[in-house]
Amino acid sequence: MKISKKTILNVLLIAFVLSFFVTPLGHFGKVFLNRFFAVTPEIIEETSRQQLQSYNWKLKDADWDFFNLEQSKGKVIFINFWASWRLPCEAELKGIQELHDAYKGKIDFYILTNEERPPVEEFMRLKNFTFPVTYLIIGEPAPFEIMDPPATYIIDKSGFIVVKEEGIARWNTSKIRALFDKLLK
Repeated sequence: MKISKKTILNVLLIAFVLSFFVTPLGHFGKVFLNRFFAVTPEIIEETSRQQLQSYNWKLKDADWDFFNLEQSKGKVIFINFWASWRLPCEAELKGIQELHDAYKGKIDFYILTNEERPPVEEFMRLKNFTFPVTYLIIGEPAPFEIMDPPATYIIDKSGFIVVKEEGIARWNTSKIRALFDKLLK
């Protein structure tokens, strides 16, 4: 029995497609595709921006200590909701890490999850992320809508929401860096 080239190519194609479902190659491929198709978020027009009515929002830091968002009043704030088990979150966190590295100490970054510490710490270690993780307190009233991850807010020094992005986005772009530089002035 002779096997044709077409049959061999079909088998190889099927094996390649299946590899995206049953091997680590699939995971990395999906992360790459999420990053590739992510777009830079839109900036809200100044006349349409909503202002936070309160910064009174209790959270937990990476050491599991309570703190209040009040500490960031008068500063530029980047708030991202994420989950270690959501592939789109993993895809956008690399860009967030790069932004954090560039603007550390100038912008307050809150990378928020509602997960327990052990899986988050393991995820951070495996992915070599060093940004500070913040933990949501379930049931604690927030000054804005808590969206499903991935989702992000950028808030200016006066408390106006400049960006409200639901879903995966490309964060480390010249447009976002220019926005940060403008907001920091």
